[in-house]
Amino acid sequence: MNERAEVVIAGAGPVGLTAALLLGSKGIPVTVLEAEPSISQELRASTFHPPTLDMLAPYGITARMLDAGLICPNWQVRLHPSGERAVFDLSVLKGETDHPYRLQCEQSKYAQFVLDAIRMLPSVTLSFSTAVTSVEQNADHVTVRALSPSGERQFVGSYLIGADGARSAVRRALDIEMSGDVYPETTILATTLFPFHDKLEGLSNVSYCWKPDGTFSLLRLPGVWRVSLYAREGQTTEQALEDEAQQALLHDIVPDAGRIEVLETRPYRIHRRLAAAYRKGRVFLAGDAAHLNSPSGGMGMNGGIHDAFGLCEKLIAVLQDDADDRILDRYERQRRPIAEEEIIQQAHRNRSRMQERDPARRRAMLEELQRTAADAGKLKAYLLKSSMIDGLRRAAATE
Repeated sequence: MNERAEVVIAGAGPVGLTAALLLGSKGIPVTVLEAEPSISQELRASTFHPPTLDMLAPYGITARMLDAGLICPNWQVRLHPSGERAVFDLSVLKGETDHPYRLQCEQSKYAQFVLDAIRMLPSVTLSFSTAVTSVEQNADHVTVRALSPSGERQFVGSYLIGADGARSAVRRALDIEMSGDVYPETTILATTLFPFHDKLEGLSNVSYCWKPDGTFSLLRLPGVWRVSLYAREGQTTEQALEDEAQQALLHDIVPDAGRIEVLETRPYRIHRRLAAAYRKGRVFLAGDAAHLNSPSGGMGMNGGIHDAFGLCEKLIAVLQDDADDRILDRYERQRRPIAEEEIIQQAHRNRSRMQERDPARRRAMLEELQRTAADAGKLKAYLLKSSMIDGLRRAAATE
């Protein structure tokens, strides 16, 4: 028996849930399929940029995140242990956004807030533990087969959104190539209650730091710090994950800290990849299913949420306002170049800067960043780009 909806969404991560919220808020019948039994609680993204907060405010999501998260009025690039730094004050974006700051809030909390809102929408159906196995389409509809604890189920919709992450079953079913590469290093993400803000003078809630033989970053959330660490030269990831080695890496940051209790650790590899197409007939890709980038700068999840807004705006116009479905082609024209030229490249530049080891080049980079931060005009231009406002404006101007 076919289970029908106007739009089927594969994936109940931030992107898929956002799309369900946008469509369901308009009364469009939506079915969300998620392979896992519940929302992921893994250590993942945590930075929300100003325009993302602007977009989500009308749905009540931003207010909940502000209550649960931590405002970051500035961020910095820092030379450790000297403490020399370039500090980027987001207040210069007043007038360009209603939220001139970053917000630090766990991805899992965001997903839960959106899920809570979706459950109030009668037109949205959620199916967890339901993994997509195949996709077929014709001129009129898309058929999605999925495996659930009750056996195989078949879903039919006018359109399908593949928001099912880096290993997207939808993308594979469409045979869309995901080109790119994997960075050589493994990031070790650790959370701790240790108060780095009391130990490092002038520390921002988001700080990207050079140390003599490497790099680390510190991202503060309510009650905890997230620390991104990297194995020393000649050290394997497995060795770096051992307790003594992990303590040594943390003591590079605060040498006299004593034992620093680590609450949770997650190693992960960083990809730089882009799907060859965002649309194939009645099927669309969004978020990590379409693009993967270094987390440096916090643009991956935000870019995926922006994909959902850009795509759903057009689907709503077609499904409710009888717009010509050719406007759906604009989605790829608007979003794919932004992923390629803004998100992936900018994240790559951020990562490359922090991977620099030469002291003289580091010094030159820091001084250039300090000059940018000290010049109001240059600072605003830099933050319009790094906060993803420029990219959204560029996409909106693309026909």
